[in-house]
Amino acid sequence: MRIAVLKERANGETRVSATPETVKKFIALGAAVAVESGAGEAASIADADYAAAGAEVVKDAAKGADIVLGVQGPDAKALKGANAGAWIVAGLDPFGQRGRVDNYAKGGFEALAMEFMPRITRAQSMDILSSQSNLAGYKAVIEAANLYGRAFPMMMTAAGTISAAKCFVMGVGVAGLQAIATARRLGAQVSATDVRSATKEQIQSLGAKPIFVESVAGIEGEGAGGYATEMSEEYQKAQAELVSGHIAKQDIVITTALIPGRAAPRLISDAQIASMKPGSVIFDLAVAQGGNVEGSKPDQVVVRHGVKILGYSNTPAKLPADASALFARNLYNFLSAFWDKEADRPVLDEEIGNAVRLTQGGKVVNERLLG
Repeated sequence: MRIAVLKERANGETRVSATPETVKKFIALGAAVAVESGAGEAASIADADYAAAGAEVVKDAAKGADIVLGVQGPDAKALKGANAGAWIVAGLDPFGQRGRVDNYAKGGFEALAMEFMPRITRAQSMDILSSQSNLAGYKAVIEAANLYGRAFPMMMTAAGTISAAKCFVMGVGVAGLQAIATARRLGAQVSATDVRSATKEQIQSLGAKPIFVESVAGIEGEGAGGYATEMSEEYQKAQAELVSGHIAKQDIVITTALIPGRAAPRLISDAQIASMKPGSVIFDLAVAQGGNVEGSKPDQVVVRHGVKILGYSNTPAKLPADASALFARNLYNFLSAFWDKEADRPVLDEEIGNAVRLTQGGKVVNERLLG
């Protein structure tokens, strides 16, 4: 069984899909691992480190590969030389890169989208969205603190007292929870909101204040698999009124709301930005999917009404070493969980296999793409 680790070619992508740690583990399973030269450079992993772990470091890693690993889905041209029916295991952006998925089908590859991993207990260690969102939530607060022209914690000095910054987190998934925890560690007064009422206790458990619309019935926004669903029109109106009053008092706002396969919901309007104090900062974690904040632009600091708005098109890539380590473990945990010693390869079950498999036998087979 030959596993290939390709160098990422997407602009701004600094992560790598395997580390020396996971290379050793794959080899222990009985696989051979080929790593493309320079694949780990941006994540501070030298070719020599991979070689020391037992990998072949080559220019054409895909040649003869049975499984190709990636952070982002490789272009079909980069798979030249891979074996017929080879697995492509990566974050494949199935909705945004449908043309590439079709090319995988035409090439006879079996594409497995890691972001389609079901959110069930036994798949938690395989969930790239959770591992990368955790780091993104942390980085969002750090970047916002860097842009903010004041200190986060309350400081009592001989020259007077500095008030603690007020930080509001919108969306309490994995990224939001980490943003709350990070802002709290930095000493901010933190509040948070979400469409899912079940998150209220989670917010309180981290020492933050929950901000929820209590007057509108039937607003529960939790869909299948624990993902948030779009809010009702009635709730959106009530939420906007509540947030408008709350947001005007905030120094830092972190928005994290995403709905899989759809454009990011708009949470903050230009009028709400105008209500904030000059010098305040908004970090839009959903900017690459259209943005939660009106006027936000990927990888740019936008100033509106004296408020700085920032969002990265690839936030986890700003922490390449740690993001790569977690991503690589997700891939290893996935493949090793289904490794059949007799077949000398992973054999997927129906529950997880059908969820992540996009293409097979020359066709697109995933219901979420066909529906």
